[in-house]
Amino acid sequence: MKPIIIFLFLSVCSISIHGQDKNNYVYFNKLIELGGTEYVIATIENVGKMFTVKGKYLLFINTSNGQSKQVDFSSDASIHHVEQIRIDSLQINKVIVAGRTVNLDNSKNIDWGDPTQIIILSVDGQEKVQLTEDKFFAATWIINRQTGRIIITGHYDTNDNGKYDKTDKSEILLYDLKTLKLISKI
Repeated sequence: MKPIIIFLFLSVCSISIHGQDKNNYVYFNKLIELGGTEYVIATIENVGKMFTVKGKYLLFINTSNGQSKQVDFSSDASIHHVEQIRIDSLQINKVIVAGRTVNLDNSKNIDWGDPTQIIILSVDGQEKVQLTEDKFFAATWIINRQTGRIIITGHYDTNDNGKYDKTDKSEILLYDLKTLKLISKI
């Protein structure tokens, strides 16, 4: 009886140890072609045991030579929107990323209560600029294709409590997409 129990115990241990590697997956969620370039973006999540996300990143793939550039985000970041901004008349060709990438309220992880940031990337993934500050909760944005400017609405967490309340200041931010500089606050 005792050898059977030992055999079963060792069998269960070896199966669970072997099963650890099988539960790591890479998910390619979306492919985005960047018009006017040789690049494609793949959105990727590394998922481990119990579907815990181990990492999120965008992979910029040069389809002419096969080289790639990885742009990392924290494992609990939430990327909502990835879009190419191409305005040929102004020589603007960038990628806009909107998502929650900072844990402003210092909870266990980034969640729906944290701010959405606007991040601009070059089409090859080499440059990464976060337009909005960590304390700014971006709500909506639109691009004026005549001037090459992005207008972002939202509010600042002025009392540093990590959430929106009556004392927080609502603003409209105007950025130049060519220089990635703040033009004005309204």
